[in-house]
Amino acid sequence: MNRLLANLNPNAPATAAAVEETERQLGVKLPLEYLEFLKRLNGGEGFIGKSAYVILWPVGEIVSMNQAYEVQKYAPGLLIFGSDGGGEAFGFDARSPECPVVQVPFVGMAWDLARPMGATFDEFLERLYEIEDE
Repeated sequence: MNRLLANLNPNAPATAAAVEETERQLGVKLPLEYLEFLKRLNGGEGFIGKSAYVILWPVGEIVSMNQAYEVQKYAPGLLIFGSDGGGEAFGFDARSPECPVVQVPFVGMAWDLARPMGATFDEFLERLYEIEDE
């Protein structure tokens, strides 16, 4: 995990209370691997690997960001947790108990535009790490 996050400017770890409040407001349990990530760092901004730029929101911003982007209106069951710093959001497909990670455009957000990014949060980070400059 350290090699994956070496170039990320992290936030301080999330508190258990902040995580619990976010889960309560969302009405879902966050995936275990993501919870482990939040215990280490509560989101952050920077590169994963050489060329994949990310903004991973602090847990306290997840509810408001999902509301602001009207995620449940456009892609019910999606829970976005960050972005590529541009036009793409990263989120969990909460329609599935496994909560795989997908990438969707902010504009035109819809399930038919979702691209798989990993079966788990850790697999998502690994995939970003492997992206090379194109």
